Amino acid sequence: MAQQSILGRITQLARANIHALLDQAEDPQKMLDQLVRDYTANIGEAEDAVAQIIGNLRLLEEDHREATETAGEWGSKALAASRKADELRAGGDPAGADRFDSLARVALQRQLDVEKQVRTLQPQIEAQREVVDKLKTGLDRMREKLSELTARRNELVARATMARAQQQVHDAVRSVDLMDPTSELSRFEDRIRREEARVIGQQELAASSLDAQFEALEDETERSEVEARLAAMKAQPGSRP
Repeated sequence: MAQQSILGRITQLARANIHALLDQAEDPQKMLDQLVRDYTANIGEAEDAVAQIIGNLRLLEEDHREATETAGEWGSKALAASRKADELRAGGDPAGADRFDSLARVALQRQLDVEKQVRTLQPQIEAQREVVDKLKTGLDRMREKLSELTARRNELVARATMARAQQQVHDAVRSVDLMDPTSELSRFEDRIRREEARVIGQQELAASSLDAQFEALEDETERSEVEARLAAMKAQPGSRP
């Protein structure tokens, strides 16, 4: 995947207007679930790609560092050869001096070649660093978006669960109407009231029966008393003709 392609995808996802997407969605919760999955997958892919780009940048930086050191080494070798040539020339050895001057020229040419490589690497490194910075910024924004998406999804799920629970309670309360004479509870209450009335009637009936028995007992007692008095009267002297 090309750097610009990665950067474009990250930028597009980071700039996505979540609120607008949700407003257009028929089922916001399903859309959030899908967005969370898409963002998670894209972040994973982008992290892998950015890690590779960062690795390439570090290799370029290492090449630049090594080339800079190599240029310095060739410069040191050229200086050493030039000094040796001057020393030999001063000592009366022009042939030896020319040989070391030739070595100095070779070293200087190598130094120039390596310096060209350093100059070529430098803009590449700067451009790569700029891309890496943008990618890191984009990834950070994508992670923030993912956190926002996850929070919104959890909020919607909680609200939907609460709404369903409230609807269930509402339906349950509506189905149990205590003032409805046709409801099961009203019919049960009517049955209890009839049972209570029957018991009251039985109690009153039993009480009436008991009163009647006591009244009959009192009548019998009075009749016995009457008979006893009558017998006593007849038993008195002079009561007979």
